[in-house]
Amino acid sequence: MKVVLPRPPLVLAPVAGSRHFGHGLLLAMAAVTWSFGYWAVAKPLAQWRWVDILSESLIVAMLALWLVQLRASRPAGRVTTWLCLGLAGMLLGGWADLMDEFWKFPRAFTLLMGMESTCHVVGMTGLTFGLHLWRQEQLALNALRAGRERGYREHAQIDGLTQLGDGAYLLAQIERLRRAPAVPTTLMMLGWQDLPALARQHGLAESERLLQATGPLLLLQLREGDLLCRYAADRFVALLPNADSALPGDLLAALSAHVHPCADGRTRARLGARMASAMLDPDEDGEAQLLRLLERLR
Repeated sequence: MKVVLPRPPLVLAPVAGSRHFGHGLLLAMAAVTWSFGYWAVAKPLAQWRWVDILSESLIVAMLALWLVQLRASRPAGRVTTWLCLGLAGMLLGGWADLMDEFWKFPRAFTLLMGMESTCHVVGMTGLTFGLHLWRQEQLALNALRAGRERGYREHAQIDGLTQLGDGAYLLAQIERLRRAPAVPTTLMMLGWQDLPALARQHGLAESERLLQATGPLLLLQLREGDLLCRYAADRFVALLPNADSALPGDLLAALSAHVHPCADGRTRARLGARMASAMLDPDEDGEAQLLRLLERLR
């Protein structure tokens, strides 16, 4: 029997502090439709251009989908507000363009005739400013991701527990270094010795808490340009370009000195750590090099 997990409800971020942004946008679209129906002259069916109607309908649908996806995937804030306002302006322009396929304003209504182009220009201006703010936001987030990624981002290769790159991301980075070996790189693998014992005594959730703490603990010791990934289970791998001989030992010492406070509030566990390192060989398969380090840690 297949178990179907319930889907979380779709939560849309507020725009400009209002959760009724979507309702306001629908009212604006209704106002555009009313202005065409009240002041414009309906076109005969013979003048309808079905290709234009279909293409403009798809444009409106795609803009609406982008707007929903944006609100569903981002928190509220200035960036979200400007991006949504920009898309909303473009959506209103696209809707006016679609209504123009069914009605035609008399020449006396000059302002209304320019409705679609005005909405498009205002929307694209707001979207451009929102993208400028989004770029600044991304630069700040890139600084937070330092040590977790290196010149390449793929959300499908982020480990859900530690928020580090997973084994696939690590192998991709090793292959990039093998294809263009610029500097000598140290490949270092670290792991906990007594993690299974901790899981038996305090539960699997406690061992996962330790793994979550391992990433930030090691990232504090890394330099700019270094990369830390979770390879598998409790095995973490660091790529260290131009590393001196003391850096691997410093990373091992940081793990060995860590005292893990358990969730019960009474127990503090001190686990042993292990380390194996080697220089990255550009002539050998990256997975084979990782497996060799893994054997040395067993």
